[in-house]
Amino acid sequence: MLRTDFYFDLPQELIAQHPSGIRGQDKLMQLGRTDGTVTHHMMDELPDLITPDTLMVFNDSRVRRARVYGIKETTGRKQEFMFLNQIDKDGFVWNTLVKSAKKQKPGMRYTFPDGSIGIIVDNPQNEGTEFRSLQFDFIMDESWFDKNGHMPLPPYIRRGDTEEDSERYQNVYAKETGSAACPTAGLHFTEDMLGRLSAKGIERVFVTLHVGLGTFLPVREDRIEEHKMHEELFTVAPDTARKINDAKKSGRPILAVGTTSVRTLESACDSDGMVNAGTQKTHIFIYPGFRFRVVDQMFTNFHTPESTLIMLVSAFSTRENILNAYKTAVENRYRFFSYGDAMLIK
Repeated sequence: MLRTDFYFDLPQELIAQHPSGIRGQDKLMQLGRTDGTVTHHMMDELPDLITPDTLMVFNDSRVRRARVYGIKETTGRKQEFMFLNQIDKDGFVWNTLVKSAKKQKPGMRYTFPDGSIGIIVDNPQNEGTEFRSLQFDFIMDESWFDKNGHMPLPPYIRRGDTEEDSERYQNVYAKETGSAACPTAGLHFTEDMLGRLSAKGIERVFVTLHVGLGTFLPVREDRIEEHKMHEELFTVAPDTARKINDAKKSGRPILAVGTTSVRTLESACDSDGMVNAGTQKTHIFIYPGFRFRVVDQMFTNFHTPESTLIMLVSAFSTRENILNAYKTAVENRYRFFSYGDAMLIK
């Protein structure tokens, strides 16, 4: 299957550069998973589109202020680093995504806004990649990122982050800090919406997948089967696994909110679709032909052309259904990507 099989034309003006004026006031498309039927709604109507026996699964990962700028000692130039994860048990060395990575060599030193120094250290796994390992002489905690970092808005949002993004590029239920990008399907949910879902008897549980490059790195290979996903860490609590498994056994639908929740559930399950509790790493790549064992319904955003995310939703429905729905979304001026509108597939 070719990467270009998942291309669609998208006018630039439909790429949402800012969140909607009020959280949750977004368009919502419902797509028939098998028949491709499209109906148009507003997010406010969501509780009426979900049956009370549904179990909703959310990803409660919280976004780290992971984009940090350092000043190169030898040139005085600003250099952007996207901090992804610690790679040593002591917490002194971090894996980072670096712009102009070929120019960033081991031994180069960078001064960060609070005066701390990071040094690029040798890591053979980084050769020929966009990654560099950055070592500090202290253990970095979240207060360091809060002081030095910026919200890691995706590159298709062509502006710097603002104070508004500190709130709006974060889910209202976010709890466990560790993501380098927001699980953005959840951005449509307000406390009021969660309350309305609960009032209807719709149960919800939370998993945690810390979003890294596995979710967002572009597919560069022509044949998608050759694409390799980067690992991401996820956790399913024992009580969450029990509730999901009880719902599956009783025939209740499982609605995953966001592709990261989908990837977590389909990574954590056994061949019978029963979810195992615990913390694991996943590099699961879901594309057409994949057999879903846990997820029955999906709430998601509109994704970028030729991305692993549009491949995932195409696997959940069909490529033809998704591309037709996206064409309809363009015609109806839906907003696309992180700050855009939503889709319910069931």
